[in-house]
Amino acid sequence: MTKLLVSVRNKDEAMEAVEGGADIVDVKNPEEGSLGASTPWNIKEVRRVLPKQVELSVAIGDLLNLPGTASLAALGAAVSGTNYVKAGLYGVAKLEEAICLMKNICRAVKEFDDSIKVVTVGYADFDRIESIPPILIPEVTYHSKSDIAMIDTAIKDGKTLFNFLNTKELGDFIQKTHDFGLLTALAGSLKLQHIPVLCELGVDIIGVRGITCTNGDRLSGEVKRELVEKITTLIRRYKL
Repeated sequence: MTKLLVSVRNKDEAMEAVEGGADIVDVKNPEEGSLGASTPWNIKEVRRVLPKQVELSVAIGDLLNLPGTASLAALGAAVSGTNYVKAGLYGVAKLEEAICLMKNICRAVKEFDDSIKVVTVGYADFDRIESIPPILIPEVTYHSKSDIAMIDTAIKDGKTLFNFLNTKELGDFIQKTHDFGLLTALAGSLKLQHIPVLCELGVDIIGVRGITCTNGDRLSGEVKRELVEKITTLIRRYKL
């Protein structure tokens, strides 16, 4: 069954996401990028207001190839009480470097609490930032012993996941990841019409922000429960 992840700035947006039916609340700072990291105290505030049944996710940034820095950030997220740690392979172009970076992140997280899931994030628009191709993300996830392979978009300029990858390519990504025994997640300025398509493809987690914000603006808009509920209504049709 597909879960809905809604990215939020703070506890107020978190409660809007919860009231709208989000399964996972993802804390990030959109002004710092696609996976911009928030502060430890903000993450803890969000954790305190979340109902127990709602999972918490924390983004630790669009990362450069700095395993030590990344592992410290990952541990910071872990001690904040999260269920998921999301790491973006922004400044990594080689498979070996990507695996090494994610191994360090996984070690930092799992040695603290091995129940926390680590999310390896690649970018559909990888060629615009000279990053690792998203089709390699399942392999990176598997060999680094991460838990979830995810694709997002790095540059938020109105182009969506589907501007860079077609349904066959996304289906291949999902199948390859599932063949490794891992979970999948997809995001990237998604629109309402994309939700049923992703559910049909069998993705495990759908990640959104802009579509749930006032005026569709991920930066200056605010998450609203009625916009979240539109997405959860679509997803529930595939849970029946």
